[in-house]
Amino acid sequence: MKIAQRFNVAAIAAPGQVPKGRLKEGAGGYVQSSLRDSNWIDHVPGVETPGYSRVVPPGHGLIEFPKGITAKRDIQTLELISLMKTKYPLLALGLMLGGLAASTSSGWSADSTAKPVLLYSRYYNAEGENRYLPDDTYKQVIQRLRQDFDVRVHNQPLTRETLADVKLLFIVNPSDKAVGNNPPPPHVSAADIKVLTQFVGQGGSLIVSGNQENHNLEVADMNKLLAQFGIQATNLYTDAKKLVLPEDTPVIGGLRWAYYTGNLLVLDPTNPAKPRALVMNDLKQKPPKGTRDQAGCLLAAAEPGRGRVVVVTDSGWLADWAFNEEGIGGVAIKGQDNWEIFRRLKHWAAHLPDAPK
Repeated sequence: MKIAQRFNVAAIAAPGQVPKGRLKEGAGGYVQSSLRDSNWIDHVPGVETPGYSRVVPPGHGLIEFPKGITAKRDIQTLELISLMKTKYPLLALGLMLGGLAASTSSGWSADSTAKPVLLYSRYYNAEGENRYLPDDTYKQVIQRLRQDFDVRVHNQPLTRETLADVKLLFIVNPSDKAVGNNPPPPHVSAADIKVLTQFVGQGGSLIVSGNQENHNLEVADMNKLLAQFGIQATNLYTDAKKLVLPEDTPVIGGLRWAYYTGNLLVLDPTNPAKPRALVMNDLKQKPPKGTRDQAGCLLAAAEPGRGRVVVVTDSGWLADWAFNEEGIGGVAIKGQDNWEIFRRLKHWAAHLPDAPK
């Protein structure tokens, strides 16, 4: 199905700068799109959660190898080696080593049930920063992530070595300045950009969460990374509100998002990563407290190379107090599907088949 594309145009911002001012129609450059085209839908995995049905498009399901093929192959190989080992020991050794190399290089390891690795990286979070700690306000989401992932949490630099077996990299509220007397936090560097763009381009997945002002949020250097995927964060904000997402929204349609304040995104439609807006702010749904309600993109996705990127403009929506509907700052949003939204997003980003809640 081909759905018409709709664009809202925003002002261009140079990579590394925070776009400022109000968004104006007709200004060239970055575009916030609410498009849902056949290209996009072809990359959306099926969802079987009761009450939220979306079908995998024909020809895009998972490939399942017939059971027993690898076992039969291994038995035949062993029989051949047994036959040859007395007369041709060196050739037998070569067969064994070759079989091992082929098995590991193709991903057919002995432990075929191993979970993919998700790294919750605290590398860009300042030492002493207590927001969104994995054993505190992010305790529930980390526990739930363990259902489908081997979850790691550390603050080591993001290098080819630390990302070697990582499938999904999760970065939340990168810090701008030092906390207390601690050293200043690292910002995204040119070397980081090279490593992370290569990581994603080769099939890795990246989810980045922004936030609102007064949360020690670093934007300018993170924008240099996001620019590689045609996405930029701004200094325009929307206050906490509940957004009931349109049914035709890819991946997360029909769900209720308890959004706890964040900044706005602008997208570059010419970028080869194909950035797309998943959630555009609905101005008909008003914040219960606060007056800021900026038109534009609140959640975007891109597909650079073989990988996928998701950028969200709020980090509090995954906190325990959001899941428990206790709220914060005098705002408690009731009736939300935040975990289901994130569950679907992480599955889409990591190219995983859908799984029960």
